[in-house]
Amino acid sequence: MRMAIRTLLILSAAVFSATLRAEPTEVVVRVISQDAKFIGDSMGGAEIVLRDANTRRILARGITKGGTGDTKLIMQASGRSPLRSTSDAAAFVTRVDISKPTLVDLEVSGPKSKPGSTIRIVSQRWVMPGQPINIGDGWVVELPGLAISPTARLVELDKGDGVKSIAVTAKVELMCGCPITPGGLWDAKDYYVEVSAWQRGSSIAVAPLAFVEAPGSYAGQITAPMKGRYILYVTARNLKTGNSGVTQISSFAK
Repeated sequence: MRMAIRTLLILSAAVFSATLRAEPTEVVVRVISQDAKFIGDSMGGAEIVLRDANTRRILARGITKGGTGDTKLIMQASGRSPLRSTSDAAAFVTRVDISKPTLVDLEVSGPKSKPGSTIRIVSQRWVMPGQPINIGDGWVVELPGLAISPTARLVELDKGDGVKSIAVTAKVELMCGCPITPGGLWDAKDYYVEVSAWQRGSSIAVAPLAFVEAPGSYAGQITAPMKGRYILYVTARNLKTGNSGVTQISSFAK
């Protein structure tokens, strides 16, 4: 009995000692849209989870908050690890309590206001007690993709040829909310947008969507079979960078 009590006291003391040695360590996380700016308030931010990679214990979680940052500073950045953030650029700032060098998983998903276009990224790095990750831009993760907000409506029923026409519109923007405009920094001519109909895992129809209005508004029509159930997808792609986004509109049936 005495031995059991002694063992329990030793274990308790060890846990207490480890807790005392835990040191709050600041971590600054920023999420930047591929080929664009930081993801913040205008797009609902990006969800952040910091997790001990070995124990899976959550160390911190939250949302990036703030603005998209300085356009010139970001888009004209060059050289080795250039500073791209300003004090108002979106970030998630937290402190993690760790008592030893810890391999940390950074889980990012966003943008929060565009659930149909959400992308999830996992990054990993070592965090040392008392050595903050706040130098320069902090811990930066790039989020690929394009945010697409589509609509679809039936405009023409079967005329006897067994097909129907569906009008499709789509608002396309960078994951940070940056605008696609003719001749702009994100030039409309660099983006190709289309809608496709899929049935039983195969594409049965496809049609381009034309740029109709700034910022980032596209529209067109797709002709699809009148019978059967199928799913419509809108895809957008930057022809220079390859950055792309896909979202599902709906399921259509007779």
